[in-house]
Amino acid sequence: MAFPRLHARIHPEIAVKFLIFPYLLAQGAYLRKTALILPEPGGPRAGIAGDGPPLRVLLLGDSSAAGVGVSDQSEALSGQLLDGLSPHFTVEWALEAKTGRTTRQMFKRLVKMPAAQYDIAVTALGVNDITKRASRENWLEDTELMWDLLHSKFGVRQIYVSGIPQIGQFPLLPPVLRWILGRQGRRYDAGLAQLAARRADCFHIPADLPLHGLMSKDGFHPGPQVYAAWAARLADHILPHYTALQAKPAQTETR
Repeated sequence: MAFPRLHARIHPEIAVKFLIFPYLLAQGAYLRKTALILPEPGGPRAGIAGDGPPLRVLLLGDSSAAGVGVSDQSEALSGQLLDGLSPHFTVEWALEAKTGRTTRQMFKRLVKMPAAQYDIAVTALGVNDITKRASRENWLEDTELMWDLLHSKFGVRQIYVSGIPQIGQFPLLPPVLRWILGRQGRRYDAGLAQLAARRADCFHIPADLPLHGLMSKDGFHPGPQVYAAWAARLADHILPHYTALQAKPAQTETR
């Protein structure tokens, strides 16, 4: 009996990973042993600042959301984003982020957190899902579960989804691993953008920021200029979209 021919696409980075998997395991072990481990910066992780109509913001994610790579939260994503929003709103904000966190772990953390009310959420997740070898399909399922929980439990009306950063430009990584993870990051980010585009409440914010010479000293996390550019891009999206939403009744929409 003849079996039907399968036409599933094999992505080049997956084929290369399969061929040199022992080498990649050795590279990963070496990086974990030798990489500079930077702490999460100090500074407030919640507060109220600014002047204008109220805006309740929940910022959540991994080490990049936590601000690893700078010395204080004022230089990190939370502080820089607050600088961009506080001239226009009275911002009540909270940061829920942890180094190494995956999207599934973030979802589980949200399940355990007490219910609260926020107007918008800003997410920074995905790199750890890639490095810990979560499949793209499972990661996207976890992502949508998290988005739904943000609406149902936390009253979030808009979610601003930071795209996967350009892992292929991280100076810490050796060339082969940089190529593989860079291609994988672009593929995962394309899926994330498509998922967000199906929903009127989600906005995918590309993370195609210049990184050369601007990363932190560990070669893996943003430096202050990258955080500033990232926060400015987020604020540029939040200001018009949330202002337009204010006159509308609260409801969850899909498209």
